[in-house]
Amino acid sequence: MWNETKRAQYLAGLRAGISIILGFIPVGIAYAIMAGQAGLSGAETVLMSATVLAGASQMMAVGMYAQGAALVTIIVATFVLNLRHLIMSTCVMNEMREAPLGIRLLGAFGVTDETFAMFTTARDGHSNSMFFMGLVTCAYTSWVGGTAIGVLTSNLLPDLLSASLGISLYAMFVAILVPNLTKNLRLALLAVLTAAVNTLLRNVMDGSWALVASTVLCAGIGVFFVPLEEQGGAEDAR
Repeated sequence: MWNETKRAQYLAGLRAGISIILGFIPVGIAYAIMAGQAGLSGAETVLMSATVLAGASQMMAVGMYAQGAALVTIIVATFVLNLRHLIMSTCVMNEMREAPLGIRLLGAFGVTDETFAMFTTARDGHSNSMFFMGLVTCAYTSWVGGTAIGVLTSNLLPDLLSASLGISLYAMFVAILVPNLTKNLRLALLAVLTAAVNTLLRNVMDGSWALVASTVLCAGIGVFFVPLEEQGGAEDAR
């Protein structure tokens, strides 16, 4: 039942998700421009965003499509790139065990790097399904909306501006993580270690596999390196 507590948590998620909106709209525009250049129609471009909701994977997929890659190759590459979602979804669903199945399914669809980062670094009291759904609402509407804007305005934007929009995704992710990492030295060191391991592995293997391997390896290290903080009341340690 929709009560005041759930409503307050959902609204808190919407407020927290404003930074996602500011990042996703320009990236959605950049993706739409890339998709148009690859030969996708406007409807196909928007439909892909509405059903996939994965910025980096969509950009990689349309880039491979433009280069003439086989469908099977595109599917395998995006699958490998998104293996990290197994880890992220597990963490998110662990905090949503009491939510109805429908909410959990919607939540699973809405797990992105940004919603995961904001959810897992949110202050105590916001580790619940309604807060996460507020984040997902911001992410989904801004991503699909940004894609639609890109389809409609792709012919009007200068080439330099179009090319620069792609970095906003990374800038947004850094802006989300850095303030929270400054509060936990060990977590900050783990993030630096993950980046370093990923950089080293990219010299000896494909970039997609390097991302997966560095994430899994450093997540395992983090289990022992980063201590869990006890929450108040009868809650378990996160």
